[in-house]
Amino acid sequence: MKEKQTPPPLAVNLPGEENFTKKKNRHKRIRVVAELLLLAIMAVIIINLFFTLKTYVPYASADADGEDHGFIAISYFGVDRMGDTSTLIGKDQLRRHLAELHRQGYVTISQRDILDYYQQGKNLPPRALYLMFEDGRRDTAIFAQEIMEDLNFKATMMTYPEKFALNDPKFLMPRDLREMEDSSFWEMGTNGYRLEYINVFDRYNNYLGELDPLRFNMVRPYLGRKYNHYLMDYIRDADGVPMESERHMKDRVAYDYMRLRDIYEEELGYIPMTHVLMHANTGKFGNNAPISAANERWIRELFPMNFNREGFVLNRRDSSLYDLTRMQPQPYWAINHLLMRIKYDTNEDLEFVTGDRDNRRAWDLREGALELRDESLLVTTLPEGRAYARLQEGSELRDLNIDTYVDGNAFGAQQIYLRSTPDLSQSICVSLVNNVLLVQETQQGSTRELYREKIPVILGETIPSVPEDRRDAMVRENEAFARYAPSPVSAEEYLGRAEEIRNTPVESVEDGAEPYEGEQSFHRRSSHHLVIHLRDNALTIMLDDVALPQDIPVQVSERGSIFLGASWQGEAWSQRNLADDVYDAVFRKFQVTVGADDAAHQRVVYTSEYTGWEKAVHRAEKIWLKLVEWFIKL
Repeated sequence: MKEKQTPPPLAVNLPGEENFTKKKNRHKRIRVVAELLLLAIMAVIIINLFFTLKTYVPYASADADGEDHGFIAISYFGVDRMGDTSTLIGKDQLRRHLAELHRQGYVTISQRDILDYYQQGKNLPPRALYLMFEDGRRDTAIFAQEIMEDLNFKATMMTYPEKFALNDPKFLMPRDLREMEDSSFWEMGTNGYRLEYINVFDRYNNYLGELDPLRFNMVRPYLGRKYNHYLMDYIRDADGVPMESERHMKDRVAYDYMRLRDIYEEELGYIPMTHVLMHANTGKFGNNAPISAANERWIRELFPMNFNREGFVLNRRDSSLYDLTRMQPQPYWAINHLLMRIKYDTNEDLEFVTGDRDNRRAWDLREGALELRDESLLVTTLPEGRAYARLQEGSELRDLNIDTYVDGNAFGAQQIYLRSTPDLSQSICVSLVNNVLLVQETQQGSTRELYREKIPVILGETIPSVPEDRRDAMVRENEAFARYAPSPVSAEEYLGRAEEIRNTPVESVEDGAEPYEGEQSFHRRSSHHLVIHLRDNALTIMLDDVALPQDIPVQVSERGSIFLGASWQGEAWSQRNLADDVYDAVFRKFQVTVGADDAAHQRVVYTSEYTGWEKAVHRAEKIWLKLVEWFIKL
């Protein structure tokens, strides 16, 4: 007999259960939608990271008018996240540079456009830009790509094919170059087969011979300008006598070009059309007639165009396709520095940027250009000239305090004028000029010097003697050869020599030896905290929290204006053979106060420093950037 089965209980909706179920289902639907939305966002991020959805759109032929405007050529050494003070520009600064050119009507042109301009007489847009990035660095492609896409800019990436075989992760490989070409925003060019230095001497005329980039960078601080690129000269001995015959020189040069040709054809399937002859700027293709002829033969055989010069930005139809020129903006250039160089090379009516317009109205610009950005006032000179601007707020001041950070390059003049007449015919001027603190007073157009001292002396820095610096150079040179020696035995020999030199006693400045002054490079960055107090007939100055030995007596006692100034100081030394006739003075967190010596009771007349919520946001951004930089360097 079968057991009687109990039927399942009937479903009964308890009070409120129906509403609970509806609410639960509604939450489930919201969660599903949210998850789908999150997945979609993640997909977009991944696609943007690994795929380029945008396509470069060339300029319309209708944009080219009937006039010959030529084109400008700009080349950056490389790009990284933050930017440094030597060669690599930060991605944010690069964006500022290129975005401003885009805003002022510049459009990029291709290699084919240049060839058609010279060979077919094709006109270019009024503001045509040929953009290049040199050295073939991987970080350049990473950080420049988004900027190129956003601005619809096309650029040429220069590479050294020797790097392909070395498989150096810092440099782009052929597969990377092909992907860049596929994105449509890039073309390929070349800096030559390799970067190598010959006939290298240090600044004490010690012969170092031939150096690869690794050794060269280790000893760079102790070098002068006495060296050549591999293709620029005969290989010579310490006395300057060629160590090779003309035939051997030609074979050596030919080897580099044939290797370049073969590697590009194998890896890319073609030879790039644009060639840059490194370290040329000679008006020829080398430092003497035989080497120039050897280079010219191969350049004309392999490439339809060649950039041979640096420093001047404009190329016109009367230029040669094999003697093109480019300008290489530096990482520290303000936007107005870039615009100033282009404006005076091209005679184009470019508009200088002002930055923070509300804060900018406090200043009356008299000459040059002035931008307010990131709590800084950037004063840019005219080429081979000066710049100055007058503070309009509280313009008739007598006793005052100034607190600022002065961040411009060491070579050049950064000036603060006090109690000045509108024409500067009467003033007190505090300057940082060529790594010297200088105080001058002008009355009735006549200027006298009140104080002058080298900044390292003021700060109590130890100044090496010439013999000490020469010894340090020789130690570093032997360490460089040891680090990249061909064998352990050779490395030990160089290290032993370095240790012997290091332990050799030499005369110091205290012993009466000549102090090592060094040469002022216009690339050398400098940052100092400057505090000025002006009371009655006494001027007090502190530099980096170090007070000058005594107050400086002044005679100009009438009320007057505050001016900020900048001055180009002539052609400075440049190891990299770069020309620049524009200078940027940088005054960060510039503040003017009046009143008692006690800061708490002073009245702020003017400040470029952020305040309130703006200050909090700015500080948070700085902390975040420093945190990112710290993680990158781990």
